[in-house]
Amino acid sequence: MSPRIFFEQELEILKRNVAEMGERAELSYDRLVNAVEENDRETLKLLLDNDRQMIDMQRSIEGKCLLLLTKQQPVAKDLRLVSSALKVVTDIERVGDHVADIAELYLRMGESNQQGSYEKLLVSMMEEARRMLCEAVEAFVNGDEEIAGKVIAQDDVVDELFNQVKEQMMRAICNQDLDADRVVDYLMVAKYLEKIGDHAVNIGEWAIFLVTGDMQGVELY
Repeated sequence: MSPRIFFEQELEILKRNVAEMGERAELSYDRLVNAVEENDRETLKLLLDNDRQMIDMQRSIEGKCLLLLTKQQPVAKDLRLVSSALKVVTDIERVGDHVADIAELYLRMGESNQQGSYEKLLVSMMEEARRMLCEAVEAFVNGDEEIAGKVIAQDDVVDELFNQVKEQMMRAICNQDLDADRVVDYLMVAKYLEKIGDHAVNIGEWAIFLVTGDMQGVELY
């Protein structure tokens, strides 16, 4: 087997590893949304250990990337794949962190009324951020610039929902509809979801870089 063919096989394995890590984050996210909607405290408790597993996957992929960089001589698009994979797994791992953070907050809050206006808004925000995450990972693995662009544009929707949550929390304080602790918890959940959207945008931007060599309008060589 020629060195080039072997290297190409290693690159395919690297993409599969990134895809598997992304799928792991998506699965954890799906379990979080279902647990929140169903007030499933046992699943929320299990999600608290999500971070450890994601870190292990991140370190394994980072090790593979560094090995490819030191033992091979990637050029052009090959180098973009390895370098962007190093960045993408960091964003995916941070999503895993935020899933655990949100699970911890809902455990602290206890059961909530999922038909309430505040809860429905947060669930809508969860759904939008989940769509962004799934599409961002898909865009990176498949090198799909069009989907990546849609992910980046979708961030405006999540940001707008975040602003709506803040406005509702301000009204809740003025009307004394919620106690201070619940207001803070809801705002923190919304902030973590907004950050998940930001990480999805980052992944989308790296997907575009992978295809075009362009990052935020700056040519990188």
